[in-house]
Amino acid sequence: MFPDFDYAARLDRARDLMTEQDIDVLMLSIGADLPYFSGYEAMPLERLTMLVVPRDGEATMVVPRLEAPRVDRRGGAFKIRPWDETEDPIGIAAGLAGKPSTAALGDPTWSVFLLGLQQALPRAAFVSATRLTKGLRIRKEAEEVRWLRSAAEATDRVVTRLDAVRFSERTERDISRLVGTMTLEEGHDLAAFAIVASGPNAASPHHEAGDRVIGTGETIVVDFGGRHRGYCSDTTRTFHTGEPSAQVTEAFAVLEAAQAAGRSAIAPGVSAEAVDRATRTVIDDAGYGDRFIHRTGHGIGLEVHEHPYIVEGNDMPLEAGMAFSVEPGIYQPGSWGMRVEDIVVCGTDGVDELNRSPRNLHIVD
Repeated sequence: MFPDFDYAARLDRARDLMTEQDIDVLMLSIGADLPYFSGYEAMPLERLTMLVVPRDGEATMVVPRLEAPRVDRRGGAFKIRPWDETEDPIGIAAGLAGKPSTAALGDPTWSVFLLGLQQALPRAAFVSATRLTKGLRIRKEAEEVRWLRSAAEATDRVVTRLDAVRFSERTERDISRLVGTMTLEEGHDLAAFAIVASGPNAASPHHEAGDRVIGTGETIVVDFGGRHRGYCSDTTRTFHTGEPSAQVTEAFAVLEAAQAAGRSAIAPGVSAEAVDRATRTVIDDAGYGDRFIHRTGHGIGLEVHEHPYIVEGNDMPLEAGMAFSVEPGIYQPGSWGMRVEDIVVCGTDGVDELNRSPRNLHIVD
């Protein structure tokens, strides 16, 4: 499923960071860090899968024997240690770790595995692996951008198809299923989510599509995405059944301007919070500041939400290769909501827009 990257080189870069940060072993179980370094995604089972990467030794994938046929060594970046049902996988992983003083553990690792490792490695201090992995994953390689672009283009095609769909007199759940089906038809391996929020429900940014029947004269926020060759998509467009009111038209013009301001602010050296501020200033100045209730964006890659986060307080300078969303929203409780979301990449001299479907208020039946 995952492309053929140079996983051995990624592990070598991790070891360099381990040396800098005085970390003896990196231990990765479920979560996106594992496929980033190995091309293999572990099933979230009670059976332990763990990539053990000593700073000065060979990496080993500890995997249940019944899962071992699914693991590709990816150019010999690591060796495989299958374990049988009667073996102790925690003991195996701990033995491969040696006698570390500091072990970096993948953030999503189940607590039962951490507790077992703490008992097996009593002298080790466990720290979050994100301190290592964030610095590598946050800047996408050119091939990663290619897959993110392909995923974004697929979602753009879905938006184009939705322009011809009748929304009114159908349930949110019905439209959500349709969006998921289209996402798969346009080339995704997985349709991960399809938020369809109509009328007053549109004021809830993460509304779960239900049995509400969409009426005429309503905004509908459609936020959807999935995975394509392991890389995520995430886009939002706002639809309206019939002609919008003057209030909705005015608010949407503000939203479009805010989203454009955020995209225009992106360049190497600009801080993440400056992009958030660019979108928020437009909305604040128009009097809708208290109706913009979330951050401007989030990083994207192997996870739909990852670093960098585009929010006030994050003074991290953007760098070429960082991929993230720009998605301001305006929400009027009890009445309507609207959001426009694109996935972008910080280029060498400005923004590289991966989503390019029309950002206007989409008028549908």
